[in-house]
Amino acid sequence: MNERLKKLLIDFEKSLNNLKSAVSQANDELTIDGTIKRFELTYELAWKTMKRYFEDVGIIVNNPRDAFKQAFQNGLIKNHDVWVDMIESRNLLVHTYNFDQSRDIFNKIKDFYLEEFYFLLDRVKSENESSFYES
Repeated sequence: MNERLKKLLIDFEKSLNNLKSAVSQANDELTIDGTIKRFELTYELAWKTMKRYFEDVGIIVNNPRDAFKQAFQNGLIKNHDVWVDMIESRNLLVHTYNFDQSRDIFNKIKDFYLEEFYFLLDRVKSENESSFYES
């Protein structure tokens, strides 16, 4: 695994663990909003990790939609529809913030997105296991 992918994967894992912690502790408007911001960061790191992963094997993806399609075809993600929904959620949060929609997205983070992020993390790490744990 090249160093750039390794760094992205480490950052993605840290962000994902922070997101999981935020989800479990969110109990008021402020902590729910903080969780949503952590989702946005984790989403960006997830798709950039995919992009770097595919560059290393000679596949060029230029946007999240292409990355998710390739990731599904290559077994890095298990539910393409959830990832497409993440694109829509992220865009709603960033471009047309709506309080009620943000709470619906928070529930999607808890119920669907976290599991998908962890599946991706596990797949990329397992495919690069020997080089990931080398110092």
